[in-house]
Amino acid sequence: MLSGIILIVVILLLVSISVRERVLLYRYREKDWSAIGEGRSSPLSQALANLVGVAGGIYLSLVVIATFIEVQLPERIHLGGLSMEPLAAVSILMAIAQPYMQRIIGAWRRI
Repeated sequence: MLSGIILIVVILLLVSISVRERVLLYRYREKDWSAIGEGRSSPLSQALANLVGVAGGIYLSLVVIATFIEVQLPERIHLGGLSMEPLAAVSILMAIAQPYMQRIIGAWRRI
């Protein structure tokens, strides 16, 4: 029970840190549209939508690859008190790590 709660807290912490990084990246790339009077969504909503979109794209890619090469995966994995599909867990972890990898690759290119 306690390990499940700790796992949920860790996952929420990682998601919030990843969303924060996505907000910073979004602000860096976004133009100021207030000058022309158009409404726009907040950086937080854009970051959350981006996180879900990236995780969904990774999940679909992993499912296609696993189906193509006929990998036998367990139906569910149990992490503490949580039970989830292995490909979904991998995709959300990769989506959380994506902005940091993007920053590392960008810094490496500048060297």
